[in-house]
Amino acid sequence: EQITFIDNYITQGVDGILFAANDPVAISPVLKKALSKGILVVGYDANSTPEARQWFVNQAQFNGIAKSLMDSMAKEIGETGSFAIVTSTFTTPNQARWIAEMSAYAAKCHPKMKWLETVEAQEDNVLSFNQATTLINKYGGDLKGLFGMTSVATPASAEAVTQAKKCGQVAVIGLATPNAMKPYVNKDCVKSVVLWNPVDLGYAAVHVLRAVADGTLKPGATSVKAGKLGELQVINGSEILLGPPFVFTKSNINGFDF
Repeated sequence: EQITFIDNYITQGVDGILFAANDPVAISPVLKKALSKGILVVGYDANSTPEARQWFVNQAQFNGIAKSLMDSMAKEIGETGSFAIVTSTFTTPNQARWIAEMSAYAAKCHPKMKWLETVEAQEDNVLSFNQATTLINKYGGDLKGLFGMTSVATPASAEAVTQAKKCGQVAVIGLATPNAMKPYVNKDCVKSVVLWNPVDLGYAAVHVLRAVADGTLKPGATSVKAGKLGELQVINGSEILLGPPFVFTKSNINGFDF
Protein backbone atom coordinates (compact mmCIF):
# COMPACT_ATOMS: atom_id res chain seq x y z
CA GLU A 1 0.00 0.00 0.00
CA GLN A 2 2.86 2.41 0.74
CA ILE A 3 4.12 1.97 -2.82
CA THR A 4 0.68 2.80 -4.23
CA PHE A 5 0.41 5.93 -2.06
CA ILE A 6 3.86 7.15 -3.12
CA ASP A 7 3.12 6.46 -6.80
CA ASN A 8 0.00 8.60 -6.44
CA TYR A 9 2.03 11.39 -4.82
CA ILE A 10 4.49 11.28 -7.73
CA THR A 11 1.61 11.54 -10.21
CA GLN A 12 0.22 14.51 -8.26
CA GLY A 13 3.60 16.23 -8.52
CA VAL A 14 4.16 16.87 -4.81
CA ASP A 15 7.30 18.76 -3.78
CA GLY A 16 8.36 16.41 -1.00
CA ILE A 17 7.62 13.02 0.53
CA LEU A 18 8.07 11.94 4.16
CA PHE A 19 8.00 8.17 4.65
CA ALA A 20 8.45 5.49 7.32
CA ALA A 21 9.20 2.22 5.51
CA ASN A 22 7.32 -1.00 6.20
CA ASP A 23 9.91 -2.82 4.07
CA PRO A 24 13.22 -1.07 3.33
CA VAL A 25 13.87 -2.91 0.06
CA ALA A 26 10.34 -3.03 -1.37
CA ILE A 27 9.78 0.71 -0.96
CA SER A 28 13.10 1.79 -2.48
CA PRO A 29 12.32 1.62 -6.25
CA VAL A 30 9.31 3.94 -5.97
CA LEU A 31 11.30 6.36 -3.77
CA LYS A 32 14.08 6.40 -6.39
CA LYS A 33 11.40 7.17 -8.97
CA ALA A 34 10.32 10.15 -6.85
CA LEU A 35 13.92 11.38 -6.59
CA SER A 36 14.31 11.09 -10.37
CA LYS A 37 11.30 13.41 -10.75
CA GLY A 38 12.95 16.04 -8.53
CA ILE A 39 10.79 15.28 -5.49
CA LEU A 40 12.48 15.67 -2.10
CA VAL A 41 12.52 12.40 -0.14
CA VAL A 42 13.10 12.20 3.62
CA GLY A 43 12.56 9.15 5.82
CA TYR A 44 11.87 8.93 9.53
CA ASP A 45 11.24 6.13 12.05
CA ALA A 46 11.98 3.26 9.58
CA ASN A 47 14.57 3.64 6.83
CA SER A 48 14.71 2.65 3.17
CA THR A 49 17.93 1.68 1.45
CA PRO A 50 20.15 4.79 1.71
CA GLU A 51 20.26 5.56 -2.02
CA ALA A 52 16.45 5.78 -2.15
CA ARG A 53 16.22 8.91 0.03
CA GLN A 54 18.17 12.07 0.78
CA TRP A 55 17.96 12.10 4.57
CA PHE A 56 16.67 9.88 7.35
CA VAL A 57 15.57 11.10 10.78
CA ASN A 58 16.62 8.38 13.23
CA GLN A 59 14.70 8.30 16.52
CA ALA A 60 17.70 6.73 18.27
CA GLN A 61 20.77 4.83 17.23
CA PHE A 62 20.12 1.10 16.96
CA ASN A 63 22.96 0.22 19.30
CA GLY A 64 21.68 2.79 21.80
CA ILE A 65 18.25 1.15 21.90
CA ALA A 66 19.83 -2.31 22.13
CA LYS A 67 22.08 -1.27 25.01
CA SER A 68 19.22 0.33 26.93
CA LEU A 69 17.01 -2.75 26.51
CA MET A 70 19.68 -5.31 27.42
CA ASP A 71 21.01 -3.32 30.38
CA SER A 72 17.47 -2.89 31.73
CA MET A 73 16.80 -6.63 31.43
CA ALA A 74 20.12 -7.58 33.05
CA LYS A 75 19.35 -5.24 35.94
CA GLU A 76 16.04 -7.03 36.53
CA ILE A 77 16.80 -10.71 35.92
CA GLY A 78 20.53 -10.82 36.60
CA GLU A 79 23.49 -11.76 34.44
CA THR A 80 22.51 -15.43 34.17
CA GLY A 81 18.79 -14.96 33.51
CA SER A 82 16.94 -16.42 30.51
CA PHE A 83 14.71 -14.33 28.24
CA ALA A 84 12.58 -14.50 25.09
CA ILE A 85 11.50 -11.89 22.56
CA VAL A 86 8.11 -11.03 21.06
CA THR A 87 8.61 -9.03 17.86
CA SER A 88 6.52 -8.01 14.84
CA THR A 89 8.17 -9.93 11.98
CA PHE A 90 11.74 -11.09 11.46
CA THR A 91 12.06 -8.72 8.47
CA THR A 92 10.59 -5.48 9.87
CA PRO A 93 13.61 -3.15 9.56
CA ASN A 94 13.72 -1.50 12.99
CA GLN A 95 12.93 -4.61 14.99
CA ALA A 96 15.32 -6.80 13.00
CA ARG A 97 18.18 -4.34 13.49
CA TRP A 98 17.47 -3.81 17.20
CA ILE A 99 17.48 -7.57 17.78
CA ALA A 100 20.74 -7.97 15.86
CA GLU A 101 22.34 -5.19 17.92
CA MET A 102 20.98 -6.72 21.14
CA SER A 103 22.59 -10.03 20.22
CA ALA A 104 25.95 -8.40 19.56
CA TYR A 105 25.82 -6.28 22.72
CA ALA A 106 24.68 -9.19 24.91
CA ALA A 107 27.51 -11.39 23.64
CA LYS A 108 30.00 -8.71 24.63
CA CYS A 109 28.54 -7.27 27.84
CA HIS A 110 26.05 -9.85 29.17
CA PRO A 111 27.55 -13.14 27.88
CA LYS A 112 25.93 -15.43 30.46
CA MET A 113 22.36 -14.33 29.80
CA LYS A 114 20.42 -17.00 27.88
CA TRP A 115 18.34 -16.16 24.81
CA LEU A 116 15.56 -18.76 24.65
CA GLU A 117 13.53 -17.83 21.59
CA THR A 118 12.24 -15.02 19.36
CA VAL A 119 8.64 -15.21 18.10
CA GLU A 120 6.69 -13.19 15.54
CA ALA A 121 3.37 -11.56 16.42
CA GLN A 122 2.87 -9.07 13.55
CA GLU A 123 1.51 -5.81 15.00
CA ASP A 124 -1.44 -7.71 16.43
CA ASN A 125 -2.51 -7.31 20.05
CA VAL A 126 -4.26 -10.68 20.40
CA LEU A 127 -1.46 -12.57 18.64
CA SER A 128 1.15 -10.79 20.77
CA PHE A 129 -0.70 -11.75 23.96
CA ASN A 130 -1.06 -15.35 22.78
CA GLN A 131 2.60 -15.61 21.80
CA ALA A 132 3.74 -14.22 25.15
CA THR A 133 1.41 -16.62 26.97
CA THR A 134 2.78 -19.53 24.94
CA LEU A 135 6.34 -18.57 25.92
CA ILE A 136 5.37 -18.34 29.60
CA ASN A 137 3.76 -21.79 29.47
CA LYS A 138 6.50 -23.35 27.34
CA TYR A 139 9.48 -22.31 29.46
CA GLY A 140 7.88 -22.13 32.89
CA GLY A 141 10.32 -21.17 35.61
CA ASP A 142 13.22 -20.96 33.14
CA LEU A 143 11.73 -17.82 31.60
CA LYS A 144 12.83 -14.80 33.62
CA GLY A 145 12.21 -12.01 31.11
CA LEU A 146 10.22 -11.02 28.03
CA PHE A 147 11.22 -8.33 25.55
CA GLY A 148 8.46 -6.60 23.59
CA MET A 149 9.92 -5.15 20.40
CA THR A 150 6.86 -3.13 19.39
CA SER A 151 4.39 -0.79 21.05
CA VAL A 152 1.82 -3.58 20.67
CA ALA A 153 3.96 -6.50 21.85
CA THR A 154 5.15 -4.84 25.05
CA PRO A 155 1.78 -4.10 26.71
CA ALA A 156 0.43 -7.43 25.40
CA SER A 157 3.38 -9.23 27.02
CA ALA A 158 2.78 -7.32 30.26
CA GLU A 159 -0.88 -8.35 30.16
CA ALA A 160 0.12 -11.98 29.57
CA VAL A 161 2.45 -11.87 32.58
CA THR A 162 -0.28 -10.23 34.67
CA GLN A 163 -2.91 -12.82 33.72
CA ALA A 164 -0.45 -15.66 34.35
CA LYS A 165 0.14 -14.17 37.82
CA LYS A 166 3.86 -13.94 37.04
CA CYS A 167 4.44 -10.29 37.99
CA GLY A 168 7.74 -10.19 39.85
CA GLN A 169 8.74 -13.55 38.36
CA VAL A 170 8.89 -12.63 34.67
CA ALA A 171 10.24 -9.17 33.86
CA VAL A 172 8.85 -7.30 30.85
CA ILE A 173 11.13 -4.83 29.09
CA GLY A 174 10.28 -3.23 25.79
CA LEU A 175 9.42 -0.38 23.51
CA ALA A 176 6.01 1.15 24.09
CA THR A 177 4.14 4.38 24.69
CA PRO A 178 3.77 5.51 28.30
CA ASN A 179 -0.05 5.54 28.21
CA ALA A 180 -0.17 1.87 27.18
CA MET A 181 2.22 0.90 29.97
CA LYS A 182 1.03 3.04 32.89
CA PRO A 183 -1.29 0.34 34.33
CA TYR A 184 1.57 -2.17 34.46
CA VAL A 185 4.23 0.26 35.66
CA ASN A 186 2.01 1.73 38.36
CA LYS A 187 1.23 -1.80 39.62
CA ASP A 188 4.97 -2.65 39.64
CA CYS A 189 4.56 -5.43 37.08
CA VAL A 190 6.83 -3.52 34.68
CA LYS A 191 9.82 -1.56 35.96
CA SER A 192 10.98 0.30 32.85
CA VAL A 193 9.83 1.15 29.33
CA VAL A 194 12.21 2.29 26.60
CA LEU A 195 11.18 4.71 23.85
CA TRP A 196 11.76 8.12 22.33
CA ASN A 197 9.26 10.94 22.07
CA PRO A 198 7.24 10.21 18.89
CA VAL A 199 5.86 13.75 18.86
CA ASP A 200 9.42 15.08 18.72
CA LEU A 201 10.26 12.57 15.97
CA GLY A 202 7.42 13.77 13.74
CA TYR A 203 8.28 17.39 14.53
CA ALA A 204 11.94 16.80 13.63
CA ALA A 205 11.02 15.03 10.37
CA VAL A 206 8.90 17.96 9.18
CA HIS A 207 11.67 20.43 10.05
CA VAL A 208 14.25 18.35 8.17
CA LEU A 209 12.09 18.22 5.03
CA ARG A 210 11.54 21.97 5.32
CA ALA A 211 15.30 22.54 5.66
CA VAL A 212 15.97 20.45 2.55
CA ALA A 213 13.31 22.40 0.63
CA ASP A 214 14.76 25.72 1.80
CA GLY A 215 18.30 24.66 0.89
CA THR A 216 19.58 25.05 4.47
CA LEU A 217 20.30 21.31 4.82
CA LYS A 218 22.75 20.15 2.18
CA PRO A 219 24.98 17.09 1.72
CA GLY A 220 27.99 17.34 4.01
CA ALA A 221 26.12 19.14 6.79
CA THR A 222 26.99 18.12 10.37
CA SER A 223 23.82 19.42 12.04
CA VAL A 224 20.42 20.90 11.29
CA LYS A 225 18.22 23.37 13.18
CA ALA A 226 14.91 21.75 14.18
CA GLY A 227 12.84 24.47 15.82
CA LYS A 228 12.22 23.91 19.53
CA LEU A 229 14.47 20.81 19.47
CA GLY A 230 17.50 22.95 18.68
CA GLU A 231 20.45 21.62 16.70
CA LEU A 232 20.24 17.94 15.80
CA GLN A 233 23.40 16.01 14.95
CA VAL A 234 24.02 14.41 11.55
CA ILE A 235 25.42 10.87 11.79
CA ASN A 236 26.52 8.37 9.13
CA GLY A 237 26.53 11.08 6.48
CA SER A 238 22.80 11.38 5.86
CA GLU A 239 21.01 10.54 9.12
CA ILE A 240 19.72 13.07 11.64
CA LEU A 241 19.71 11.74 15.20
CA LEU A 242 16.80 12.69 17.47
CA GLY A 243 18.79 11.75 20.59
CA PRO A 244 19.37 8.98 23.13
CA PRO A 245 16.49 6.63 24.05
CA PHE A 246 14.29 7.66 26.96
CA VAL A 247 13.52 5.26 29.81
CA PHE A 248 10.11 5.60 31.48
CA THR A 249 9.84 4.37 35.08
CA LYS A 250 7.28 4.65 37.87
CA SER A 251 8.98 7.89 38.95
CA ASN A 252 8.37 9.71 35.65
CA ILE A 253 5.83 7.87 33.47
CA ASN A 254 2.76 9.66 34.84
CA GLY A 255 4.17 12.97 33.62
CA PHE A 256 3.67 11.92 29.98
CA ASP A 257 0.44 11.64 28.03
CA PHE A 258 0.81 9.90 24.66
